[in-house]
Amino acid sequence: MPIYEYECQECKKVTEEWQSMSEEPLTTCSACEGELKKLISSSSFQLKGGGWYADGYTSSNSAPKCTPKSDSKAASPAPSCKNAASCPCAS
Repeated sequence: MPIYEYECQECKKVTEEWQSMSEEPLTTCSACEGELKKLISSSSFQLKGGGWYADGYTSSNSAPKCTPKSDSKAASPAPSCKNAASCPCAS
């Protein structure tokens, strides 16, 4: 169940309530009976770095992405290439 935050418009008290998404929002403050306003707050859930969302859904058939080197004499692929044998950067 999500946690919703409400702020009283009279006493400015902020409260958190566990509520089902199907429940009606709270309307009155438990401290002063003032009108409550639902707040929009940031989530504590964050996606950082590599992980399932970044590389877990890529196609295994897709070609490696790299940029060809500007120096035509270079014999080795760019450091970011994972498939050096068939990489167009190696030539």
